[in-house]
Amino acid sequence: MNTGTFVCSCADTCDIDLEDAREGVTDVDVAASSRLLCGEGRDAMEAVIDEHDLDQLVVTCPDSGVQADLREMATDHGLHPDAVEFVDQREGAGWVHDESAATDKTARLLNAAYAGLEYESVTRTHTREAGDSVAVVGDSETAVALSDGADVTLIADGAELAGAADLDEVAVERGRVADVSGRFGEFTLTLDARVTEDCIACMECVRRGPDGMVTSKPVDIDPEAPDGEWADCCPVDAIEMDGTTRELEFDQVVYPGADADTRGGRIGFYTHVDAATVAAVDSMLGGYEGPDHLDLEMDVCASGESGQQGCTACVDACPHGAVERPRVDDVEFLKEACRNCGACTSSCPTGAVTLRKPSNERIARQVESLLRPTTDDSGGWLFDRGSDGIATPVLAFVCSERAAEAIAEYGRRSQIGADIEYPPILPVRVECTDTVGEAHVAHALAAGADGVAIVGCGDSCLHSGPDPKAELVERLNRATTDLGLGKRVAFFAPDLADHEAFVEAVDAFIEGLDETPVPAGEHEASGRLAASSGGASTGAALTDGGTMTQPSGGQQSSPDFNSHDWTLESVRAILEHVEPERDVIRGLKDFANVEVSDACTLTPTCSNLCPTDALRREGPELQFSHEKCVNCGTCEEGCMENAIELEAGLHLSSLPENNDGEAWRTAFEGEMRECANCGKPFTSEGTASKIQEEVGGLVADLTPGDENVFDYCSDCRVMLLHKSGEMEGD
Repeated sequence: MNTGTFVCSCADTCDIDLEDAREGVTDVDVAASSRLLCGEGRDAMEAVIDEHDLDQLVVTCPDSGVQADLREMATDHGLHPDAVEFVDQREGAGWVHDESAATDKTARLLNAAYAGLEYESVTRTHTREAGDSVAVVGDSETAVALSDGADVTLIADGAELAGAADLDEVAVERGRVADVSGRFGEFTLTLDARVTEDCIACMECVRRGPDGMVTSKPVDIDPEAPDGEWADCCPVDAIEMDGTTRELEFDQVVYPGADADTRGGRIGFYTHVDAATVAAVDSMLGGYEGPDHLDLEMDVCASGESGQQGCTACVDACPHGAVERPRVDDVEFLKEACRNCGACTSSCPTGAVTLRKPSNERIARQVESLLRPTTDDSGGWLFDRGSDGIATPVLAFVCSERAAEAIAEYGRRSQIGADIEYPPILPVRVECTDTVGEAHVAHALAAGADGVAIVGCGDSCLHSGPDPKAELVERLNRATTDLGLGKRVAFFAPDLADHEAFVEAVDAFIEGLDETPVPAGEHEASGRLAASSGGASTGAALTDGGTMTQPSGGQQSSPDFNSHDWTLESVRAILEHVEPERDVIRGLKDFANVEVSDACTLTPTCSNLCPTDALRREGPELQFSHEKCVNCGTCEEGCMENAIELEAGLHLSSLPENNDGEAWRTAFEGEMRECANCGKPFTSEGTASKIQEEVGGLVADLTPGDENVFDYCSDCRVMLLHKSGEMEGD
């Protein structure tokens, strides 16, 4: 791929040095600049595309109209429209920062955009079949509007529908909605009513019942209606004053009165009614095709095994009901309900679920590019600390919805006269800040960021709800403090109505940051534990200052850039430059140490259940690898003797680099019982004693003499019990 970058100052309205910005761009085939690419510089831009046979373009242009024109121009020159990436050098740089900072930031943004193009995932869709049945709750007009193409049932929900026009093509059902469960294609509505399906609509109860409390179409009785003699008037005994419940199934549901909890973010469930709703319902009659946001590697999922519950992180994290646990040892992803927020992916320790766009590897490369100082022709830093440019590099993960729009609006307001200026934070856009987990933040710090800002929607966030990311920020500041870096993480919520609060908060955060001891531009993540030829480091850091030539663990089964491995790799990179204040780094959720009590009988349950093989049996020993443990809790939950206890946190002294390269330690050492006949060790003393204690009395008289059946291995026990041969020999 031949790539060209083009820098524009928007007719000199952006406070950017075009030459310096152009010189700061690295790795591309050609870098060019113009004061007005969409005007006087367009012909020259087209000439550069043809001369260098460019396949990809990275262009500074935030205006959607001009972007469309430039995509069309690129298409005319043989490029794919998606091969053009745009960078905001105005609202997020030249209009809110001084010239040197805006110039430096623009060059870094161009480099990051190019790095992202190299790791762009192919778009993928998924489908789900469904029927044409639609339930509309309490809204006769919407029911009629949908009836031309759908099989519509109008749930009265207590409304009187007599006189409602054009209901000939709509089925009408009595009852009030008590619950909505299920998903697109298989919703179940639970309806409560005081009139059964035996009703013949004779209207006797309507005539004799309390005024206004019995509807005639459909016939139903208000739950608040008082009991009395009138309730005995039904000739077919269809009145049930204690209530009756029934369930109806539908493919889609339109329920304007539903609360947020009932809705749960489900596709095919609508709580707002307008023309767009009718169009959406129509478009999904018969089935649904939508973007497939997730990559799943369920072979490494730590949810559990063989009826044993394990990790529940993704189920607990998803704010849209898109992850369910149909069985105690399984999770199911409902892709039609996924909103690409990334909450499940940032919470998953093993990489069983990851986002396709943006992938963690793409985010990593963008972060590294943003934090890598721009260089001049001689290889020196174009902008250096203490001189012009970005003096305090702060990496910002920015929500691509409200937060990004608010920041862009700050830039527009600044350009037309408002006094808005803030330090040049370096943005990486994510679909939602729920995408961001401990691995992303640890990697940014390992790449040389002085601080990490998580910039989201605030309390009004539709994904995270109140206090978004507060728990993550608190945990990670505890971890960075334990590492000796101090507090380095903060959350910000830019408000369109109050830019001063955002500016003051960012100013205060950056002013409170000390220069990081971790150099920028040196770390390149591999996203895994094993050493990689493509990585920047050949060994893991030792806390005593040395290095281990080959990290333990061998070939990893989990996908690259999973939370656990990526975080540990980043922490090791940080440890090369800091002196930790504690041996146990608190606040990192994907790590734990195992303590095993004397109650252990060395049964293989824990080692069989462990999804990352962090526990293993070696003769009379139970061995544990802290490096492999993801703190899923499966071993602790599954231990029949309640002998296992997990201590959360990254224990530096338990890592192999601090134990002469040894990844395993003995968590418990017992004794093996040897067969009284052949001498072969066949089980642990603990297991044998426990079984003998529980069932020994039942088998005491089965041996021919005074032999203890529990002193024999399975092969010799068979011969003993059945006298099938000499006990000596084979």
